Amino acid sequence: MSEVYHGRGYTYSIQYHIVWCVKYRHRILNDKIEKILIELLNNIAVDNGFTIKEINGDLDYIHLLIECTPQHYIPNIIKALKGVSARLLLKQYPDLKKKLWGGHLWNPSYFIATVSENIEEQIKEYIKSQKQGR
Repeated sequence: MSEVYHGRGYTYSIQYHIVWCVKYRHRILNDKIEKILIELLNNIAVDNGFTIKEINGDLDYIHLLIECTPQHYIPNIIKALKGVSARLLLKQYPDLKKKLWGGHLWNPSYFIATVSENIEEQIKEYIKSQKQGR
């Protein structure tokens, strides 16, 4: 169950389910790259003051369940997660650029949904199950 937090004059519990894909749905997120990506995304979250509660993906997409404050602006969270992770991954694995026309790692679009405490566990289980089809 999500925790309820208290700010100065407000109380909140904010969670989002976020999904985005690799550009052109290229299947490049192998176990090695995904492990580094997860570490990068967690570091980005810490640096920006929000929490990744669950993370998983497959070869061409990534799912996250994040928790943030009312001061966080979703487009800025997405920009930080996708932009910084792409820059650092492409720097660490320059061969990825050859597989991606134009050198862009992520598709510019994304899916986002608010998560209520009633479905938080269902979302967590769904995210955990993402590799079971492989």
